[in-house]
Amino acid sequence: MDTIASLFSFITTPVSWVIVQFHSVYGKLFGPDTGWAWGLSIVSLVILIRICLIPLFVKQIKATRAMQTLQPEMKKIQERYKSDKQRQSEEMMKLYKESGTNPLSSCLPILAQSPFFFALYHVLNSIATGKEIGVIDGPLLESARKAHIFGAPLAAKFMDSADKVASLGATLTDVRVITAVMIILMSASQFFTQRQLMTKNVDTTVKTPFMQQQKMLMYVFPIMFAIFGINFPVGVLVYWLTTNVWTMGQQMFVIRRNPTPGSKAQAAFLERLQKQVTHHKKVRGRGNVNVIKAIVAKGRDRNEFERKFINGLTKAGLAAQADGTVVESETAVATETEDGATAAGAPRRQQPKRQSKAKRQSATAQGTAKQPDGEEVTKTSLEKAQDQPEDATPTAKPAGGNTTGNKPGSGTRSKAKSGQQRKGQQRPKHPSSKK
Repeated sequence: MDTIASLFSFITTPVSWVIVQFHSVYGKLFGPDTGWAWGLSIVSLVILIRICLIPLFVKQIKATRAMQTLQPEMKKIQERYKSDKQRQSEEMMKLYKESGTNPLSSCLPILAQSPFFFALYHVLNSIATGKEIGVIDGPLLESARKAHIFGAPLAAKFMDSADKVASLGATLTDVRVITAVMIILMSASQFFTQRQLMTKNVDTTVKTPFMQQQKMLMYVFPIMFAIFGINFPVGVLVYWLTTNVWTMGQQMFVIRRNPTPGSKAQAAFLERLQKQVTHHKKVRGRGNVNVIKAIVAKGRDRNEFERKFINGLTKAGLAAQADGTVVESETAVATETEDGATAAGAPRRQQPKRQSKAKRQSATAQGTAKQPDGEEVTKTSLEKAQDQPEDATPTAKPAGGNTTGNKPGSGTRSKAKSGQQRKGQQRPKHPSSKK
């Protein structure tokens, strides 16, 4: 760790200067030799660094959104090459290159603050060994060595010996208890931040190699922090715990206000937005207007949560417009007034009860058949013809008014016509029919 920290020695002077400037302010409030003055100086350094990294954080969000727009294409690639994982990965990399996106862009804030982290470690390690570094000269060095946070010196480590801890004016028990608690909090905050990202702000319908990497890092990072944390000075643990808490709060804000489409966070966000718009009958906030505008522009490409949001507005008598606003829907109101149904449309047609097989056979035997909608339909002429005896001859009225006889051959023709069979296999007679 000392070798790595020495590589960033060029930035130790700016880091030490910033700490000294904050210390001069907090020293007037809490005393120059107190742990509060030096501890708050480190916390302020973290806040200053994270504020400077906001542009990178915005770039990270944009890159993440660009990745989300590629999810339909990713899903197609997965379905097309689901049996060939190597080809699937190659096509994914090709898609990233063509679209100009980078799945590792979420690591930019961590990479950017790494030099400050190692520079701070180098400064605190020099304080522990009694060496002047940067702008921290003799009097400031002695003041920093006397500073304690809950009984643990800023430069003390979990693995330090009892003699070294005693030289800093503390006991080994105090140092190990404080460092152990801070290591646990640091690892837990890192795990919670990563888990929140994976469970709430990820579209689980699309599986990408990037998601698998994030899931792996969710367990790897906390373990790494726990292992390396035993060699971190207390001041560095304060720095890393502060930056983890900042990241967790920043991520919670982003997930709540700008969630990933198709994620659980988007479902909760659209549910809150629907209640707000339904209550006020209008959209409040420019960000909400942009959200509704984007949903309307998607058309048929909306996901499940977005369709549910649009349907909820429709049922409330509202219609989302292309500019992100909502207006009252006259069609929905008229439908609700005339038909007694909601704005989603006319009431559904009730499905009839299905009759049992015995009832259907009984109705067939009586010469009628019950249709699904309850209407009675008489048997067809073909079925009646099959039920009649074969020697039955229909009576036909002659054209000349002769009612006592039939035309020659008319009975034969009628019998042939009525007994005409369909092509192919003959339809079997019902057991109750006459033979």
